[in-house]
Amino acid sequence: MAQITPLIAGNWKMNGTTVQLGEVERLAELVTEGDGPRCTVVICPPATMLERLNTITASAGIVTGGQDCHPAAHGPHTGDISAQMLSDCGAQYVIVGHSERRLGHGETDHLVQQKALAAFASGLVPIICVGESEDERESGSAEKVVLGQLAEALPDNWGPFGFIVAYEPVWAIGTGKTPTMHDIEDMHATIRKYLVEHYGENGEGTRILYGGSMKPYNARDILRLKNVNGGLVGGASLLANDFYNIISAV
Repeated sequence: MAQITPLIAGNWKMNGTTVQLGEVERLAELVTEGDGPRCTVVICPPATMLERLNTITASAGIVTGGQDCHPAAHGPHTGDISAQMLSDCGAQYVIVGHSERRLGHGETDHLVQQKALAAFASGLVPIICVGESEDERESGSAEKVVLGQLAEALPDNWGPFGFIVAYEPVWAIGTGKTPTMHDIEDMHATIRKYLVEHYGENGEGTRILYGGSMKPYNARDILRLKNVNGGLVGGASLLANDFYNIISAV
């Protein structure tokens, strides 16, 4: 199995204005004190804050990403952000297919794939989200649902910069609920098997993040699990101390 450097990504969602920069400054201080983090640290703020965050985080080795991108590079798409625009602001990653985009905006797996390809074209690494609803989990179809999403949403080829898969059980996002450690490990093993079957050696080295209510109190146990190569963190990433505690759990 390839050696994988873990990645902890913070998804701020629709949160963050100038006042939030104080938390970023504090996080940068924490990260640079003592030994550096044993993982790649990414913050995905609203696009309005990308350039300001990069100014603060660059010296601490923290990088940034977008929360979404349009599949087109430019054009008459009022209110949308292209991958090229994110890259121009200094982003290195972009989240695509988050369940909140799928549910709130009706995004399909095919659209998610197109967004991932747009990320490739602009030099960004897409973080491609998959995950089942509570009903799908309870009916025993969680694995089938996730495999279906992987088949439709992932690019046919690994891409020039690779991609990241984030498993986010929809029912665990922002609820404080988490699957059992056994359930998490089983789903990550299923995703890994799919990646290896379809991408070979590249699939062995692809990061698989866990993204359902990862908090300081459970991060260490989750990150110990096989095939969990980091986390996609929501609310806890808005607070420097909480986010740093998760980073330190690697």
